[in-house]
Amino acid sequence: MTLTESSICLNDIRLYAFHGVLEQERRVGGEYSVSIRVHYNIYKAMETDNVADTLNYAQLLKIVKREMAVPSNLLEHVAGRIGKTVFHEFPQAEAIDLTVTKLNPPMGADCAGASVHVHLINDKTLQ
Repeated sequence: MTLTESSICLNDIRLYAFHGVLEQERRVGGEYSVSIRVHYNIYKAMETDNVADTLNYAQLLKIVKREMAVPSNLLEHVAGRIGKTVFHEFPQAEAIDLTVTKLNPPMGADCAGASVHVHLINDKTLQ
């Protein structure tokens, strides 16, 4: 069997946070959704069935919650912090697909949210 691609995903994590350019957003806060896919080689975990051989999604959730708790003006900044922390704490991570969505943006439109999506590559795994 050949493994060609693998990842771990946390989908639509719902959080309350205090991000935004407007003072009201940072004071009152709002609802957010975060979805993250971390690409890494899961082959060893497939063979061993040992949690020590995988990227622990409970730890990944802690990272997302911790970084979302730090207020920022921009969702881009939040996404960058999450990415840097994931790569720091999980050096085996090869790439990240991350979407941070403000579910009720203050822009006078009826929409499902405003998002930032990034695809980040861990430069350390390119060597």
